This record gives sequence, structure tokens and C-alpha cells, in this order.
Amino acid sequence: MITKSGYVSIIGKPNAGKSTLMNKFLDFKLSAVSKKVQTTRNRIQGVLTGKDYQIIFVDTPGVLEPKYEMQKFMKKEIRSSFLETDLVLYLIDGMNIIIKDLKKIEEDFIREFSSFKRIIALNKCDFLKQEQITDKIVTLQQELKFEEIIPISAVTGLNLDLLKLKLIEHLPDGDFYYDRETLTDKPEKFFVSEIIREKILELYEEEIPYSVHVEVREFKEREESQKDFINADIILERETQKIILLGKRGEMIKKLGERARKDIEVFLGKEVFLKLFVKVRKDWRKDNRFLKNIF
Repeated sequence: MITKSGYVSIIGKPNAGKSTLMNKFLDFKLSAVSKKVQTTRNRIQGVLTGKDYQIIFVDTPGVLEPKYEMQKFMKKEIRSSFLETDLVLYLIDGMNIIIKDLKKIEEDFIREFSSFKRIIALNKCDFLKQEQITDKIVTLQQELKFEEIIPISAVTGLNLDLLKLKLIEHLPDGDFYYDRETLTDKPEKFFVSEIIREKILELYEEEIPYSVHVEVREFKEREESQKDFINADIILERETQKIILLGKRGEMIKKLGERARKDIEVFLGKEVFLKLFVKVRKDWRKDNRFLKNIF
């Protein structure tokens, strides 16, 4: 039996729906999802295996112009995804098409783009009428270069079967990179930290979500009759942020812990004891040495 296997880098602007799309394809929540920009910071690989195909999706941070050191590292994460990719899936928000921004992305990654086939997925088409979708496709055909353009909805699943077929069609023949049971290359510890960070994105406003880093310091797996023990640090940039995150009489950190614990238990399939510590490391997003350890 001939099999197809390869890497597909999902790129696009912040909030285009990249993480939602990968989660939908895998039928499993790997990437954190939020309406806030910069939800995804690191490359996350999700492996979708069928009878005769294996697609390794690479969910990348949203493309933006770096304003500080952490965003520069995020942009490097996008570039590094092209080192092993076979196909680029360019996800575009159908509700917010700005041609000059899309061309700027093409200019920034012209060397990488010129080396790979590209498929455009026009997302959020469940909010558009058919005539609007047609008009947007015509505009994109005139302005951008690509192999295919497919209108989809990452939320409802509209045309995702068609998109999957097109991705498989453009992948090279080859043996599978991972066994059939593998869902991701990341360890459980990474996803626990992402779940905690996602709950921070949900619970807090303004600068808190963008100034936070979560690091799982301890992850002890115990016998089935006992809860796993997880010890995590929440790192912020300012003492004032720490006060906000803790909340009055510690009410907010307690709520955060409860929400994160429930989702972690669903992810791991067993009960856990979660202990959170809040620490301050001034201006960590501008600290090159610190950033090299987390990217």
C-alpha cells in the first residue's frame, strides 16, 4: 500500500483560527484557544493518521511585526517550522481580509514561501453568504499565489474533509514519521502549562495574559488510586500584576487553580493535585537569556 506522509505548517495572522483548525482536525484539544492575540507562542505539532496517510500539522504563532524580544523569538518559531515542512497551509480570516497585510507576510517569508506548495484556507465562512465567499476568493486569486483555495469553518467543520483531501493530495509519498497512536511530539508537562496559561487568558484582562509565563516545575505521576502531583510557577513582570492575579484574599488564584485543574484532569484522564506559585521576574519578555530557555 502506498502511503503519504509529511509536515504541514499552518501560518496566518493572530486569531485567524490556526489552533482551532488543528484541534478540529485532531478531534482533540492540543493548542490553547482564546480570542486574545498571541495565544500560541511555541510551535506545536499534532499528528493526524489515517489508513494510508499521516499529516503532521505544525501550529505556529500568529504572524505579527515584533515589538519586543519575545515576539522576535515567536517569529523565529514560525521560520523554524519551514525547515521540515512539505506544504504550507495559509489560514486567512474571511471576515477580515486586508490584502496589504497578506502581501507583507508573503514578503517577510518570500524565501520560505517560494520553496513550498501553498494551500489557502479561507476561514470563518460560516459567517459569510455564498456571494461574499465567491468575491473574496476572486480577490485572493488575483492578489496571491497558491495551489488551492478552499472556504472553510474551523468551528463548524465546513469543508474540512475537502481540505484534508487536498492536503493529502499534495503530500509526498513516504513512510509514516510516527506510530499510529502518536498525537503530538510535545510532553504532557508542556500541555499542562498551556492549560494553565489558557485559563489565565480567559480570566484576566489587559496586560496580565501577555505578561505571563507558566512553567511546570514538578510533575509526579502516582499510582491510579492516588492523584498526580503538579507544581507550577506563574511568572509575571510586575509586582502590581501579581496583586491582580492573586485577587482579593486570593480569590482569583483559587478560581484559576480550580478551572485549570478540571481541564488538566480531562486532558490526563485522572485526578490531579495542582499547586500554583506566583513569581515576578522583571521584564522577562525582554530578557534574551530567559527567552532562550523557553523557546
